[in-house]
Amino acid sequence: MQTREPVTYLDNNATTACAPEVIEAMLPCFAGNYGNASSPHFLGRQAARAVASAREKVAECIGCSPPDVYFASCATEANNLVLLGVAHSQSVRRRVVVSAIEHKSVLGPCEALGAMGFDIVAVPVQSDGTINLAALRDAIDTQTLLVSIQGANNEVGTIQPVRAVADIAHEHGACVHCDAAQLLGKVPVSIDELGADFTTFSAHKAYGPKGVGILVERNRVKGVQIWPLQYGGGQENGLRPGTLNVPGIVGVGEAFRLCREHVYGDMVRTKSLRLQLENGILSVVPRARIVAHEASRLPGTVSILFPGVPADMLIARTPSICLSRGSACMSGTVAPSHVLLALGLSPDDARCVVRLSLGRYNTPGDVQAAFRCISNALEDSPEPESSQPLRQVTSVGFTEEPAP
Repeated sequence: MQTREPVTYLDNNATTACAPEVIEAMLPCFAGNYGNASSPHFLGRQAARAVASAREKVAECIGCSPPDVYFASCATEANNLVLLGVAHSQSVRRRVVVSAIEHKSVLGPCEALGAMGFDIVAVPVQSDGTINLAALRDAIDTQTLLVSIQGANNEVGTIQPVRAVADIAHEHGACVHCDAAQLLGKVPVSIDELGADFTTFSAHKAYGPKGVGILVERNRVKGVQIWPLQYGGGQENGLRPGTLNVPGIVGVGEAFRLCREHVYGDMVRTKSLRLQLENGILSVVPRARIVAHEASRLPGTVSILFPGVPADMLIARTPSICLSRGSACMSGTVAPSHVLLALGLSPDDARCVVRLSLGRYNTPGDVQAAFRCISNALEDSPEPESSQPLRQVTSVGFTEEPAP
């Protein structure tokens, strides 16, 4: 029988493994505690208490009140609910401002709003992936309804100045949405510090289950609210009707509890592992380039350009390493990443970028395996004559445990 080579998982920005504690917390909801949280009997009340407890854990982790927290099926639904729901709630302001590197779950609804007659303005980013605040200020006027900005980019890891964006938007009476799916579990998150009116999260990006998204509403703008996009039930105060996914929501609560407990230790470990991986690769492939390396980045995200080596080819040559070309939602597309193009990369270079993202369960051994596998895959790749070394590393060491 043919044995399969062990796989090293380095795609944590796409999804994370469920924490064992999350799985353990969810299991009873599939067996004895299987009630519908809207039912009035004992099992229903038991399920409702479990949902309420999870809502409290979410609120405690990010610094808001439990009634501010709404559950949806995923972050994409939550993003659609904010963008389309806010737009449908009024008919006066008709401009929506976004950054040019937003996730497709934000850009897609914006395209739909544009078809409805809304003025959609995409603000450029700088070469490090951070939004151009001067251009943002120019884009916002008295007709601006909503500004949507990522907490951190899913492809290159750049952390955005959300609070500065919110302050500018609020000066003009516009509300702010933050897609914070990539922040949770990687860096501490405070709703008050972000300053957004609507913040969305995804459980499966932070060691929780797939199939649950979170919307937090702390609206500071009078006259603006979210209208529901679906009707037929009173769940989630009528904002998002439908039978609650009790097992998933219980898992979300446990995942948020664990994020609150482990986030600082996770930050230190993943950043140390990321630096080891970057330095190791750059020491043997000096022509490689870390995308947005000067920006404040998520501790575990590595977006790296290998000039002249198509990302698809490198991925095919490294079957034992789980890495990606960028967003998992863009898998299978032919066009180069809109994020990388917005950062100023040429289409040819954009096609030669791979993303590796480390998480809570990665080890120094994973970094060593990735380093060896990528180095071997690149051995036979031609080096472009015009390329120049972008960074030299004289030595690289892999430690058994990363130092703080």
